[in-house]
Amino acid sequence: MKFLDQAKVFIKSGDGGNGCMSFRREKFIEFGGPDGGNGGRGGHVYAEAAEGLNTLIDFRYKQHVKAGRGVHGMGKDRSGANGKDTTLKVPVGTQFFDEAGEFLIGDLAKPGQRILLAKGGDGGLGNTHFKSSTNRAPRRITPGQPGQEMWIRMRLKLLADAGLVGLPNAGKSTFLASVTRARPKIADYPFTTLAPQLGVVSSDGREFVLADIPGLIEGAHEGTGLGDRFLGHIERCGVLLHLVDGAVDDVVESYKTVRAELSAYGAGLTDKPEVVGLNKIDLLSDEEIAERIAQLEALVQGPVLPVSAATGQGVSRSLRQLAAFIPSGTADEVPAKIAPQKKWSPV
Repeated sequence: MKFLDQAKVFIKSGDGGNGCMSFRREKFIEFGGPDGGNGGRGGHVYAEAAEGLNTLIDFRYKQHVKAGRGVHGMGKDRSGANGKDTTLKVPVGTQFFDEAGEFLIGDLAKPGQRILLAKGGDGGLGNTHFKSSTNRAPRRITPGQPGQEMWIRMRLKLLADAGLVGLPNAGKSTFLASVTRARPKIADYPFTTLAPQLGVVSSDGREFVLADIPGLIEGAHEGTGLGDRFLGHIERCGVLLHLVDGAVDDVVESYKTVRAELSAYGAGLTDKPEVVGLNKIDLLSDEEIAERIAQLEALVQGPVLPVSAATGQGVSRSLRQLAAFIPSGTADEVPAKIAPQKKWSPV
């Protein structure tokens, strides 16, 4: 199934049914009086976070969603039935915005969470409603109110505890495949990963979700390469694992490039805790490993972990440091901290 994390949908709630003007007419009943019923309410449009979904691909082919219309009132004081409600089933982590994408309507971050997107129109009033001691035969009704209609934008932000960032070919997919049962495509050319991948990591008896997003290159925030479209999937992560390709000539420039793109994107990504790993150390000599780690540690002013996702060297230590930033129990539990790191800024 193709991964789709953005969609635009037209929604319309149901119109309310009209009120009915009717009078009771029976033999031997001279003054039957009004008996027109009220119209039914129009159907609402809801959105609900459903487990088991991980893409918005369904809304590429169904871009118009409408709720049922309320039934008109009828004689003999019969009220019309309410219109049928419609519910959009979306993945957990879906956000809803207005057509311009500026106003947040709702954020479904928990399974089963439900929000009202468009309220159905109220039903009209029949002439029975207007009967009074001074107006015994009212000939007045009200029409049903129209439903709401609008275009909305949906954006999926995957829920993960930790996120993988780095340049293309930094070994993120290999790392994810080595620590989880996820099977992302792995190849020796840039941009092998075209969509975010999720995997469940088990470390020292604890489990957490790790997200891998496509690699970033210089100018990603301006649309270069795959752009920064997928960075939203790590906005909810509690910690980032920044993998630097140890096989490149300038590891410092590689680190700076990614951090500059995170800073340009905003959303607090540069303020998140970061664990830095020098990957592909199996391709380097001991002297080269020591030299490149020293260069990175001087820049980030914190520890840099030697890692080889291909051989598994240093992977367990990286997972333990990631888990140290992730609460193991309730949401209000403060996560443990490892060696303090000063946040590096590209400015």
